[in-house]
Amino acid sequence: MTIRVLGCSGSIAKGCRTTSFLLDDDILIDAGTGVGDLDLAELARIDHILVSHSHLDHVLGIPLLADSVMRRRAGRPPIQVHALPATLAVLKSHLFNDHLWPDFTRIPSKDKPVLELVPLHVGDVLTLGHEQRAIEVLPAAHSVPAVGYAVRGTRGDWVYTGDTGPNPALWQALQGRQVSHLVIEIAFPESEHLLAQEAGHHCPSSLAAELTQVSGDLSLMLTHVKPGEMDAIQHDLARLLPGVSLHMLVAGQSIALAG
Repeated sequence: MTIRVLGCSGSIAKGCRTTSFLLDDDILIDAGTGVGDLDLAELARIDHILVSHSHLDHVLGIPLLADSVMRRRAGRPPIQVHALPATLAVLKSHLFNDHLWPDFTRIPSKDKPVLELVPLHVGDVLTLGHEQRAIEVLPAAHSVPAVGYAVRGTRGDWVYTGDTGPNPALWQALQGRQVSHLVIEIAFPESEHLLAQEAGHHCPSSLAAELTQVSGDLSLMLTHVKPGEMDAIQHDLARLLPGVSLHMLVAGQSIALAG
C-alpha cells in the first residue's frame, strides 16, 4: 500500500495545497486543493472519499472532482463519500444544494448519480477498494464534528488524526495497537495558542503534551501548518521537544505501508 500526499497545508499559497491523501489509486482521505494535482485518468480511478470533517479546505475537491469525472465514469457505480452523518448533512445542505454547486448526488440522474453520500461512525472499520483495505474511523476533537482514520497495515497502522486539538479519546482508541506512522496536525505557532485552542487545532505546547502519549518506534509526521508559519512552528517545537524526530509532510511525497 502507498499513501501519496497530495496536500498537507492548512490553507493556500504558492506551493501550498490543502489536505488530501491518496491511498493506492482509488481512495482519497480528505479532498482539499491537492486533489487538483491529479490528472483526469487518476481522478477517474477514485471510488471512495473519506472525509474527516466539513471544513472547506478538506472538501472543496469533491464537487470539482465530480464534475471532472462524471462523463469518464459512465456505467460505473457512484463515488462513495464517507463521513459522519453531521458532515454529510452539511455537504448536502450547503454545498450540493443547486445554489453553491449542482447536486451531484442526483446528477446525471437520481438512479445513477456520480456521488453517493455514505454515513460512518467512530469505531467503524471499513473495508474498501479493489485491494480491500481495512480503515478504522477514529475520534477527533475539532470545532465541528470530526474524525480521523487508521489504515491498517501488517506492520502497523498509518494513523491520520484529522483536524484536532487535545484528544484523549484518540489515545484511548490507539492503546495497545501497533502504529507505524502518526500523521498529526499542527496549525499555529505558540504565539497564537489561544487562537489554536478556540479553533480546535494544535499549537506546539498542546502537541508536545499529546506526544507524551506516543511510545514505540514510529514515524511522527506533521501536517496542516498554515502558510508562512513553518519557521515559527519549527522553532517552537525544537524548544519544546528537543531531540524528538518530527517530519514535516511535503506535498508530493509517498509513504509506503506494509499491506
